[in-house]
Amino acid sequence: MRRAIELAELGPATGVNPQVGCVLLSPTGEVLAEGWHRGAGTAHAEVDALSKLPPGAAVGATAVVTLEPCNHTGRTGPCALALIEAGVARVVYAVDDPGAASGGGAERLRAAGVEVEAGLAADEVEALLDDWLFAARAGRPRVIVKWASSLDGRAAAADGTSQWITGRAARTDVHRRRAAADAIAVGTGTLLADDPSLTARDDDGALLDAQPVPVVFGRRAVPDGAAIRRHPHEFVQFDGTELPAHLAELAARGIRSLFVEGGPTLASAFLAAGLADELLVYLAPALIGGPRLALEDLGVATIGEALRYEFSSVERLGDDVLLVARPRDDRTPPEGAPAQQTTPSEGN
Repeated sequence: MRRAIELAELGPATGVNPQVGCVLLSPTGEVLAEGWHRGAGTAHAEVDALSKLPPGAAVGATAVVTLEPCNHTGRTGPCALALIEAGVARVVYAVDDPGAASGGGAERLRAAGVEVEAGLAADEVEALLDDWLFAARAGRPRVIVKWASSLDGRAAAADGTSQWITGRAARTDVHRRRAAADAIAVGTGTLLADDPSLTARDDDGALLDAQPVPVVFGRRAVPDGAAIRRHPHEFVQFDGTELPAHLAELAARGIRSLFVEGGPTLASAFLAAGLADELLVYLAPALIGGPRLALEDLGVATIGEALRYEFSSVERLGDDVLLVARPRDDRTPPEGAPAQQTTPSEGN
């Protein structure tokens, strides 16, 4: 299984499909073939491994796979059926496929007389597929809401200036986290006021290899000369209403994680809607005062209605502090909770 995990890591970590690896073993335990999934539209890990064997060579074999073989026909056929037709006798996998359409491969295998074992090295595969599994189970990307503020909760001075509240180490951390996200979101108010590039850059200002897809929320038009139009990826724009529907559309595009960068209106909208799965709060040891708060109205009328989070880490970054917090109830949505699941599984 650990070899299957190594193979899975060779596949793309972004997009609609998960990273999956497969090792085929002979009845006596020798490795017959290996395979992994290379991205949407390509052979799945199980089929990739089977393709390296002559007909009949997999009869009686054991398939060790990181994810439950799919039971869905999309751009490729069901892996469960491919294993059955190849004569595989046993399948061992780590994590169930949460897809409404693609799940059920284990049941199909058992019905065909194949021995199935689930849960081997599940924690390791859960960690590898963390964002993909979250998006598949929730029907939307994981949402990380970030803001930087002074100790008194101000995101800018009275005149609107905000660069730079935090120091270099904090800004470096932000760019590292931008690069790790599939997409980065901004509201049109912040876009028009600050003209952000929404790119991930190193300390010298050079673009990092990984760049998040820019997403704009709001009805106002993006100016022709806006910096976002020079982003390596074409931006996506939504009108700002119906956040759950917009997130579902992003999930359908293969966006597994969304980094909400600015500004107060957009951050507050995600928080008030209960759509923030992680908070990144960069606190600078400064006092600014004035009306430019980091957050706006959250719909909280009494202290009993406060949106409660718990700290998962506190980190010193130069002179600043990064507070990472997650909802107190459960940061991972329960499996199968949303009926409107939209994130395709490996079967697409």
